[in-house]
Amino acid sequence: MSIGWIVFIFCSLGWHIGIYGMFKKAGIDSWKAFVPFYNTWCMVEKMQLKKYWFFFQLVPVAGQFITIWICIKFVEHFGRFGFTQHAATVFLPFVYFPYLGFSKNERYAGISVVKNYKKSGTREWIDAAAFAIVAATIIRTFVFEAYTIPTPSMEKTLLVNDFLFVSKLTYGPRIPNSPIAMPFVHHTIPGFNVKSYVEWIHIPYTRWIASPIKRNDAVVFNFPVNDTLINDEINFGSRVTYYEEVRRTSRDKVQQDYGDMIITRPVDKRENFIKRCVGIAGDTIQVINGKLHINGKPEDYFPHSEHFYLLQVPDGVYLDEDKLSELGINVRVSQGDLQQIKNNLYQVNITNEEKLNLKLPSGYILSDFIFDHRDDLFPYYSDSTGKNWSADNFGSLWIPQKGASITITPDNLIRYQRCITVYEGNTLEVKGSKYFINNKEATNYTFKMNYYWLMGDNRHNSLDSRYWGFVPEDHVVGKASLIWFSYENGPRWKRLFTWIK
Repeated sequence: MSIGWIVFIFCSLGWHIGIYGMFKKAGIDSWKAFVPFYNTWCMVEKMQLKKYWFFFQLVPVAGQFITIWICIKFVEHFGRFGFTQHAATVFLPFVYFPYLGFSKNERYAGISVVKNYKKSGTREWIDAAAFAIVAATIIRTFVFEAYTIPTPSMEKTLLVNDFLFVSKLTYGPRIPNSPIAMPFVHHTIPGFNVKSYVEWIHIPYTRWIASPIKRNDAVVFNFPVNDTLINDEINFGSRVTYYEEVRRTSRDKVQQDYGDMIITRPVDKRENFIKRCVGIAGDTIQVINGKLHINGKPEDYFPHSEHFYLLQVPDGVYLDEDKLSELGINVRVSQGDLQQIKNNLYQVNITNEEKLNLKLPSGYILSDFIFDHRDDLFPYYSDSTGKNWSADNFGSLWIPQKGASITITPDNLIRYQRCITVYEGNTLEVKGSKYFINNKEATNYTFKMNYYWLMGDNRHNSLDSRYWGFVPEDHVVGKASLIWFSYENGPRWKRLFTWIK
């Protein structure tokens, strides 16, 4: 277990044990303190607050403020109104709550004490809001953050409109590169289309209590090629990168066409993506006919990982979601899981588990779907056979490791030049057959960071490392840990409070 998780468990236990004691003093059944969300519902009821305050907690990001505010109000019902007590509620609840709950010197005072307190309503709101903003900012920056799945690239492991908690303690809290920024927005102030941060102060990459990513972790990270982008969300954003457009036309053409819409972003303000880390630093990855190999061995089996297959059906049979469900295949046409190629041939997205248990009727024929070779995949060049790599026949490719060295060759430059120059901040020049790094002739290069290879579980519908390359360690945000809510035409009750594997 990582140090981050040990700290998280310790703090969580302290918080709940403290609430247990506080509930007992307040006349609330103590066991209710250990039921998520129900415990704050009990606080709201006991304090006779409007019930909508409880439901406001379910709003992503803003809900963190409300939970903290409810806790501050509950502490006030113990007669504690001072700055120090509120600060302890916000920053040290895992210590302060057990004190309130179990100290013989503390008692539940009730609503009458709160009503008789002299502080004005305005002052009370300002104090509570200030503490909530500071605390929520610290929690969001260093402990965990709410994240919503926007695309189907991780299906069926993660579904569109899954709401996640991302642990930032698992790999160690990362210090923001841009520390002066508007709280609770990422890179753009909503409604104004202006940056939410200032760039005149920049902190180099620093991570406290760093812990390496493990192979097959579901990881949230800053999109590496989002350092430069065409700020036209209708046509570009992160769907078509600046570098894709440069390769399609030319740098001069992109500059001429888009001019002021071309912007740059620091690492921590680049778009957040989520994928599975299939390759860690030092691994060699290769995809052979759609099957990922790590260091020469097939990847681990993931039941919910899915691929496209070609399914031929008898004449007169029409496939839809209901028909496939009868066969044990669950698809969503709205996400492109089912496409008719011709009269009796369909392209179907099938999970590993579904394929393992599949029993097709007579006349149904299932075959592999393999992407053709194409020229828009990293590292954007042809291999020695003259064929371009494809999403299903890719590599082999070594993932850079901190402290490891490579010989500088034309082939290695194609693969690793961006790591050397953009991610690690060196200058590189080629003069004839010689290479110069930071104005010094070099034949080798030693990497300063670990890198990772990330791919979506929905292998044929994922914009991942096959298309834009390595993820440096300074781009890692945290580990996707828990689905706390999920929604599609109503709550997906079975997915609530499930751990992410």
